[in-house]
Parts: sequence; C-alpha cells; structure tokens
Amino acid sequence: MQVSDKEQCSQELDLEEITRKISFLDKWRQIFSYHRLGANSTTLQNHEGNHITADETEDGPGMPQPTGQGHLPSSSLCSIPKPSIISSKSGGFPISLAMAMKLRQSLFGNTIHVFSHDWKKAYFRFHDPFSDLAFALEVGKGGARSIQMAVQGSIIKYLLFTRKGKDCDFQSLCAISKQEQEQALAVALASIVWAAGAAEKATVCLVTEDTYITSTPDYPGDDFTERLQLFELVEKEATEKFIYDHLQCFKGEGSHGVILFLYSLIFSRTFERLQKDLDASTTHLLQPSAGGFLCRQAILNMILTGRASPNVFNGYQEGKSQEILHGVLTRSDVGYLQWGKDASEDDRLAQVGSMLRTPKLPIWLCNINGNPSVLFSTNRQLLSDWKAERRFDLYLYRGRPPQQKPVHLTVDTHSHHWERNQHEDEHGPGRRFSPVEMAIRTKWREATVNWNGTIPFL
Repeated sequence: MQVSDKEQCSQELDLEEITRKISFLDKWRQIFSYHRLGANSTTLQNHEGNHITADETEDGPGMPQPTGQGHLPSSSLCSIPKPSIISSKSGGFPISLAMAMKLRQSLFGNTIHVFSHDWKKAYFRFHDPFSDLAFALEVGKGGARSIQMAVQGSIIKYLLFTRKGKDCDFQSLCAISKQEQEQALAVALASIVWAAGAAEKATVCLVTEDTYITSTPDYPGDDFTERLQLFELVEKEATEKFIYDHLQCFKGEGSHGVILFLYSLIFSRTFERLQKDLDASTTHLLQPSAGGFLCRQAILNMILTGRASPNVFNGYQEGKSQEILHGVLTRSDVGYLQWGKDASEDDRLAQVGSMLRTPKLPIWLCNINGNPSVLFSTNRQLLSDWKAERRFDLYLYRGRPPQQKPVHLTVDTHSHHWERNQHEDEHGPGRRFSPVEMAIRTKWREATVNWNGTIPFL
C-alpha cells in the first residue's frame, strides 16, 4: 500500500504540474490573441476629422511623432508580427466593383488581366540589420523590381538626409536596427503616397478577411483585390503612423505588399488626376512582357515626383504625330538616369531631362539596359556645390545576388584624356566603358569611373 500511496501522490503532482502548464499556456494564448487581433489598430476619426487608432483611445496618448524624428510609434512593443490580413471592422470603406474595374483599366488597359505570379509574391523585405546591406531591400525578379528599387531610393533619402540625430555617412546606413528599417520603410511609403495625393490626402489599401465584390464575365476575380478596404488620411504624419502600424501588410511574406503599395499609390493619385497625367503615348501603367508585366515610366515618375508623367524629358514636347506629350515639371528629391545599349542618341524624347538628372538630393534610380538599380552619394552638397563635383564617391546598389555590399565608385569629372585611356585599359586590352559608367556619363559627360577593385558589371 505504501508504494501505491507514493504512486498516487506522484500522479497528483503530475496533474498539478500539467494544470499549471495549461494555465500558463492559456495566459500566453490570450496575449498572442490580443496582439495579433485585438490591437490591430482599428481606424477611427476624432472630432477634428483626424484618423486615430484603437491604441490611442487607451490610457496612453499614442500620438504620432513629427515627421523625420525617427520615432514612429508602434501599437505594441512586443515583437510579435501582426497578420497581413486585417479585420473587416477596422474602418475605412470597401472597394466596389466599379472601383476595381477602373483600377484594372488603369493598370492593364482592360479589366481581364490579373497580376502574374512574380508580382503577387513581391513584398518589401530588408537584408539583415547591422550588415553591409542593412539599408537595402531584398529584390526579387519580374516587373515589381522597378517599384522596389524606386522605393529604395526614398529609403536612402530618409536614412541619409531627413531623419534627425544621425550622421549622414555610409557607415550609418550599415548600422541600422530592425526597428530603424521599419521606420524607414514606413516613412518612405507614406511620403510617396502623400506626394501622389498632392500633399492633401493619402489613401492606403489593405486586405481584409471579407470579400466585397464577386467575379463577373467582365471582371475575373483574383481573390485579393476583391477584399480591399481603403483608408483615407488627411495628414502626412497620420499616414506615416497608419502605415507603420500596418507595416506587416506590406513587408510580410504572402502579403502582396508591392501590389498593395501600387494600389495605394493609384488611389492616392485618384483616377481623375491620373487621366490628366497620362498622354497619347501611355494610356495605362503596365505593359506585358514575357508572361508578366513591366512598369511603364509613368509609375516610376509617380513614385519619384508624385505625378504620373509618362516621359523623362522636361515639360511638354510635341510627339512624332504632333500630339502633346507630358514630361517632368519639377525637380524631385530622388532623380533618374537611364542608359541602354540599343537606345538611339538622336531620340530627343528618350533623353532624361535636367529635372530628373539633377535632383534635390544625390540619389538616382537608374535604368541600365532594363535593369533597375540605385546610385547615391552621402554628400548632400554634391549637386549644389560645383567644387564637390570635381572628384567624388558614389555607391551603387543593384538589388541582385551575389552582391554582398554596395559597390564603391569614385568619379572624376576633370581627368585628362591620357588618364581616361589608361583607365580604359585597366581591366584588359580593348576594354570598353561598362553600362554603369555610360549611365553616369549621361549626368557627367567625359567622367571617368574608378571601381576601386570591383570588376565592372552590368
């Protein structure tokens, strides 16, 4: 009987231990449930018409920090990610069939086409924090790459030149944490959609759990667009905070993050403004290519300048059929350079104008033989002080493996002809200028480029 008593006592202790562990798990299940669902930032409007979140109605004020302060508030200090699909009761208003058809028409020129697989899987994801590419997005294949690299330019703009309290040098780009990465992405996305909304109103699209429209013969569904809710924000700071609070919807795997951003960009611009931006040369924003879709210039210009100009020249020009074509009207913070081996030097309409070649900040989205990349300098004065353009450093990020760190280039705009010849022979007889160098020469004619030990590519 003594042995039996011991066994009974042991069983009771085991039951108590199991009960205690179940209680402990239930406690954490409630915490997980709260952070993933309950705290999912339900959007409301206060008496002043400004958007606030459910977190701001609790005891803490939760007010957004001023733009560029580098401290966007999170709805939780917990590192548990929020889901990419939000509750249908989160506020905003659902997409309608008419809106979805206009969206398709603006993108594809018809209501039948849907995004290809490479677009659907594209989202915004950084390389590892505290690494040589901590500031850089991982970029996939297909047409979405151009959008990711254009957003990359705005991320670099924030990290180098607009956030407060940080040194504007290359090392600062490599020393950012995961939180700083998320802040940079939220600020970049918000600033782009805010500019597209003419600095008056931004519209952010998120995917919900409910379906609001059904397929028709004229509109085949994609199980994504039909579940959109649109959130309108009337202050730039509120837009930054809203995107930060829902950042998982843009950076989570399977979130369709790049498409969501593109939708937000179009709805912020509005169909009416978009129609005025475009011209006879470009009636919709995407073009078919090898089973997928590529971005037309109008999308890139909308990201860079806030306006969906279809061309890269300054102002307005007359086309070959006497139609008026729309170019870029103002200097943007991030510029644009392009060079292609098949491009005709005599095609004046394809020449990038000074508005894009000389931006306010030394950052350029580049299209080099159809491949997007970003070129930048850490010297804010590069484009405003002619002495700084005598000899200077640039960094190139092309977003493709096996690149492990940005390429360091040294540009000399006043080298002598014998130095140029020596430089051309540096990597072997008969070496020609690389496409990267040719793109740089569209901005600085006669410049020589020292690759500082890297073998020239592209």
